[in-house]
Amino acid sequence: MKPMRHSDPGPEPNRFGQDLADPFPVQDSWCRDGSGRRFTYDQALELIRGFHGHPAPGLVIGVKMVSLALARLPRDVIFDAICETRSCLPDAVQLLTPCTIGNGWLQIVDLGRFALALYDKTEGSGVRVCIDPAKLQDWPEFYGWLYKRKPKQEQDAGRLQAEIRAAGEQVLAVRTVRVQPRFLGKHSKGQIATCPACGEPYPLSAGGICKGCQGETPYVASDGGAADCSR
Repeated sequence: MKPMRHSDPGPEPNRFGQDLADPFPVQDSWCRDGSGRRFTYDQALELIRGFHGHPAPGLVIGVKMVSLALARLPRDVIFDAICETRSCLPDAVQLLTPCTIGNGWLQIVDLGRFALALYDKTEGSGVRVCIDPAKLQDWPEFYGWLYKRKPKQEQDAGRLQAEIRAAGEQVLAVRTVRVQPRFLGKHSKGQIATCPACGEPYPLSAGGICKGCQGETPYVASDGGAADCSR
C-alpha cells in the first residue's frame, strides 16, 4: 500500500481550485509529485522514459497538468483521479500520484478529451485541468499536435518539445468540478462464480457465462477451442 495520497509542504488552500501563492517556486521545476518532490524538465523526461519508454509529448505536458491539479488540491485530501483519454495522461497520473488503474484510484472515462481531474474520493469536489486551445496561437507545432494536423512522422519533434516546454502552464486551463456520485468509491465485482464454459472464475453479473466465452476475448483460438480457456 502506498503512503499518504497527497502531501504538500506549502501553504494550505481553503477550498478546491484556490491558487497557491507560488505553486512552482523552483525556477527550473517542471513538475512535482504528490509527496512534494520537484523535478526539473530533464529529470521529468528521465522519469517519463523509465515508465513510458519514450518522452511522448502528451506525457511531457501531462505531468505538468497533474502538477497543476495537485497544486490546487486542499492539503492532505484523499483523492482519486479521472482521465478523459486513454492516451498518455493515465501514465502521467500514475507517475506522480499513488492513483493507478490497478488499485482503482484512477478511472479512465474515455471521452476523447485531453483532460484529467483529481478529486476528493469521498464527496467528489476536485479540480479539472485541460489544454486551452485558445492559448495555443503562439505555439503552432503544439497546436498541430493537439489537433492531429500532421502524421507523427511529419511532426517536427524538436520544435514540438521546445514549444511544450516554453508554453508550459500558460496553455493550461483549470476549473473546479464535482464528480458524479457513480464515480465515487470502489465498485465491487459482486458474486464470483465458475464459468460453465471455460471453468474460470468470473463476476456472475456478466451473465450465465463469462464475457470471454460470450465472444469478448481478445485472443484467437488456434486449436478450435476457446483461446483463453484454462482447459
